[in-house]
Amino acid sequence: MKKNLNSNKQQGTFIVKVEHCQNNSWQGKVTWADENKTQRFRSMLELIKLMDEAVNQNQNMDEMGADHFVS
Repeated sequence: MKKNLNSNKQQGTFIVKVEHCQNNSWQGKVTWADENKTQRFRSMLELIKLMDEAVNQNQNMDEMGADHFVS
């Protein structure tokens, strides 16, 4: 059975501020605009991981029936 990829669509809005580039990687801050939360990252891999966790956390909250969570 073919799975519809759009049915599991995850979205989020992020603002990324790259402050340094050392050891061929970016360091800086990422702000999750939907929740107004900011975290620092030390590499591109960490940046992607933070964004993925934020989107997955939001999807899990939606699945539990909560409109939003309090930070």
